[in-house]
Amino acid sequence: MRRLFPVTDLTPADDEGEWSLDQLADAYAYPEQDSPWLRANMVSTLDGAAQHDGRSQPISCASDMLIFGTLRALADVVVAGAETVRLEGYRPARAREAFAARRAAAGQGPAPAIAVVSGSLDLDFSLPLFASPLVPTLVLTGTGAPADRIQAARKAGAEVVIAGEGSRVDPARAVQELADRGLKRLLTEGGPRMLGQFVAAGVLDELCLTLSPMLTAGDAQRIAGGPSVAVPERFALTSMLEEAGFLFTRYRRI
Repeated sequence: MRRLFPVTDLTPADDEGEWSLDQLADAYAYPEQDSPWLRANMVSTLDGAAQHDGRSQPISCASDMLIFGTLRALADVVVAGAETVRLEGYRPARAREAFAARRAAAGQGPAPAIAVVSGSLDLDFSLPLFASPLVPTLVLTGTGAPADRIQAARKAGAEVVIAGEGSRVDPARAVQELADRGLKRLLTEGGPRMLGQFVAAGVLDELCLTLSPMLTAGDAQRIAGGPSVAVPERFALTSMLEEAGFLFTRYRRI
């Protein structure tokens, strides 16, 4: 049974307590504003693991994937690090009929673009993500990216976006470069290193975090890694849903 907590006004759409896609889309709608809004979607176990055996799927559940799909369907662009793209087997985002009217009304295309962050461009450009996406995939890289890899990316049909110096992609510049292309509703799915860079740069506006009622021990990564911030940044809880012990939370930067 899916339960509702007071911090959200989302109520089940039917007698079995099922949330409809329209309800979830309304509940997770992006704020109406001209500036870009960067949202992250991550899952964590009770003991802080963001992965099991290198992937997030083993600590997820069906409702988590339902919300995952809804968040994607609301976004202009999905931003992911190269390592996550490889480990999770990323494919192009697909058009979903259930969200077609909503996306059209918001002036969006049929599906979000995927933006891959990679300084080295060590990517397989023959994969469907690059070779046959519904919307051209973007590759965010730095000025020092190998020229032959830039050429290979462009030959495959990807749009190469320079968003940093040398081999480094600057998180704030990446957000602005995407926004300058009209991609202002941003969603990052990690991985932990990518999310950590957004946090350290102070450009993360919202975190949608699924707390999985599992314990894994081991040395799995947290949801955010990399450089620490001098002063922890405070976020406010704006909504929370529960099903079978899974908590689906949403936090916004104060």
